[in-house]
Amino acid sequence: MKTKMGENIAAKNQLSHHQVFDVSVDVHPQGGSKCFDDDGRLKRTGTVWTASAHIITAVIGSGVLSLAWAIGQLGWVAGPAVMFLFSFVTYYTSTLLSACYRSGDRHTGKRNYTYMDAVRSNLGGAKVKICGLVQYLNLFGVAIGYTIASSISMMAIKRSNCFHSSQGNDPCQINSNPYMIAFGVVEILFSQIPDFDQLWWLSIVAAVMSFTYSTIGLGLGVAKVAETGKFRGSLTGISIGTVTQTQKIWRSFQALGDIAFAYSYSMILIEIQDTVKSPPSESKTMKKATLLSVAVTTLFYMLCGCMGYAAFGDLAPGNLLTGFGFYNPYWLLDIANAAIVIHLVGAYQVYCQPLYAFIEKSAKERFPDSDFVNKDIIIPIPGFHHPYRLNLFRLFWRTIFVIITTVISMLLPFFNDVVGLLGALGFWPLTVYFPVEMYIVQKKIPKWSTKWLCLQILSGACLIITIAAAAGSIAGVVLDLKSYKPFATSY
Repeated sequence: MKTKMGENIAAKNQLSHHQVFDVSVDVHPQGGSKCFDDDGRLKRTGTVWTASAHIITAVIGSGVLSLAWAIGQLGWVAGPAVMFLFSFVTYYTSTLLSACYRSGDRHTGKRNYTYMDAVRSNLGGAKVKICGLVQYLNLFGVAIGYTIASSISMMAIKRSNCFHSSQGNDPCQINSNPYMIAFGVVEILFSQIPDFDQLWWLSIVAAVMSFTYSTIGLGLGVAKVAETGKFRGSLTGISIGTVTQTQKIWRSFQALGDIAFAYSYSMILIEIQDTVKSPPSESKTMKKATLLSVAVTTLFYMLCGCMGYAAFGDLAPGNLLTGFGFYNPYWLLDIANAAIVIHLVGAYQVYCQPLYAFIEKSAKERFPDSDFVNKDIIIPIPGFHHPYRLNLFRLFWRTIFVIITTVISMLLPFFNDVVGLLGALGFWPLTVYFPVEMYIVQKKIPKWSTKWLCLQILSGACLIITIAAAAGSIAGVVLDLKSYKPFATSY
């Protein structure tokens, strides 16, 4: 089963990576005008607020719900400290990355439209291929993780209603496959939105939804603490006895992976920056948007994670709203889980856009004369100024992509651990290593200078954390495989 999944992913990457790594878009500057930017593209309209909405949509994902569990493994001292550490590293390396959007001068230099373009301009060579492989494998994994997370929330709605109507007498066995298929069908429809610029409304809806369910999770945690009248949990986390010494170590490492995954969005930062208008310079706007969104996210994460841990102590469930830590009020849980599903529909698209764009750009380079790849069919939509441009290749490839992610999700419904692993593996290269290396090249920082040394120490420390988190997640997967029955559909 595991090999099959590996082959699927490998085959998919083979498809995209044979011809593609040396593709770069050079649109020659034509001077800005009222309708066009300096690179000849339509005027960008993004602001601090739209960029923040995109980032919050990408960051406050379902990761927030596992934070009570993560803090439960680490305890009251290390849990919040690790969270602050990750938020600081994410903010700092994001500002380094945003400085690499333009090569050369930050106001007039050549734009890099994607994360890979930035790596190509600054580092070049084999690093571009490594970056592409890690980035797109990670996005592919996130798409699968979101499919599973949304089906778990849909099942939680069904189960909480079933528990309510049967007064808890019915075990309420539910098959997850129909929910994954339903999610896939919705994603096929939304995947036909051509690009990031036209996704702003989906991002704002998704950001509102993420606040809705995070707030409900927080509120239920506060209510539980008020009801029991005490803060549960300990300074050092889950006690030996509840788990063995070895389990404690692996679970603490896995908690690092969960927190790293909860903060990962650097792989789409450049794409978000490419929607921002200038002046002021894009990197300036992006720094403000990053500070705002990381601050909001951290505040939320601290509240949700800490209140969840305070409510349940050692027994904090892996997912606050679906682990049935709470049963009542059941209608509030239904609203929260519905909000998770709506949010994940939006977040799936925000994450997949760079992957879609990459394959489509490569296909256009490879088959410049093909009508199937290049021709848009104009479909007028009543009530809209602009007609919809249907591209057959886009329709075909994006549909196939969603079907593959849905099928893998159905085969491996415990993929959350694997996504935790992907989050851990993606954290160091994408959030730390490449931004640091590109910044050093861009700002011409001399080797062995104080700044160079500090950046390398930061990168080395994050590599160690990533290796530990990956080891913890692998241990989690191995445990899951022991009790896993292929094609088991009921929970």
